[in-house]
Amino acid sequence: MEENKKAKKPIFKRWWFWLIVVVIVIGVIGSQGDSEANTDDSQTAEQTQTTANEQSEQTDVADEPVEQPVEDPTAGMTMSQANAYKSAMSYLDFSAFSRSGLIEQLEFEGYSTEDATFAVDKCGADWAEQAEKSAQSYLEFSAFSQQGLIDQLVFEGFSDEDATAAAANCGADWNEQAAKSAQNYLEFSSFSRQGLIDQLVYEGFTQEQAEYGVTAAGY
Repeated sequence: MEENKKAKKPIFKRWWFWLIVVVIVIGVIGSQGDSEANTDDSQTAEQTQTTANEQSEQTDVADEPVEQPVEDPTAGMTMSQANAYKSAMSYLDFSAFSRSGLIEQLEFEGYSTEDATFAVDKCGADWAEQAEKSAQSYLEFSAFSQQGLIDQLVFEGFSDEDATAAAANCGADWNEQAAKSAQNYLEFSSFSRQGLIDQLVYEGFTQEQAEYGVTAAGY
């Protein structure tokens, strides 16, 4: 009986054993391939992000404003010219001047005519704008007719052109100015109605403005 029994084959000689081995090997190889692919994808993503960050940083640096060096306006000037220039700029910060008026002010401060003239010509002032500022200042403290204001600005050293433009652009209501002027006269002196009208006309108001002003003053 025992001799008739078939001897069992070792497991490694069975066909299904090798089939299992092949399947396992294929699975391991596939797993390694996926792992390497995932690693490559991850590295590629990291490199892409790093590149994007670097580009963003470069863009931010490029967008930052570049500070330009500030030029010294007194470069190349003598000490007296530089000081006259600084004084001229300081005066213009606080008040309006005509060109000749500013030169005279610097001369009054002790600067030579040459240094004062040099400084005023270097200060870059717009004299038409200065005339308008001066006109506004006068109107804050006193009443003027349009012609009277022009005459005052010319007296201060402004050109006829700048003075006329300043009076035209200052925004004054000349009827209102006539009324203020009439009221001022009545506070310090006695006038007949016609006499007050004549005085206002003498000051440069038109006949219509003078009559309006006297009426508005209650006369």
